[in-house]
Amino acid sequence: MLVVGETGVGKDVVAAEIHSLSDRKGRYIPVNCSALGEGLIESELFGHERGAFTSAIDRHLGVFEQANNGTVFLDEVTEMKLELQAKLLRVLEDHHA
Repeated sequence: MLVVGETGVGKDVVAAEIHSLSDRKGRYIPVNCSALGEGLIESELFGHERGAFTSAIDRHLGVFEQANNGTVFLDEVTEMKLELQAKLLRVLEDHHA
């Protein structure tokens, strides 16, 4: 579902309410894409394996795995690099990274 509106109008509140009224059993995970640094956002969204980069000492589940058939609310997606937006689109269309 796409929730649109100006910054500060409560899109996250609407998304949380939609999730709570749905049949989804997983978690509701809001992600402010503009608050995450360029190097961190991909790891937060898609996760990483131990040793994938220098500071990756443990496996980290991305938000899609953490939601576990729940809802991921991505706020400020337009602030992400276009390359990452394309990868996100692929995940949404094909259900894999």
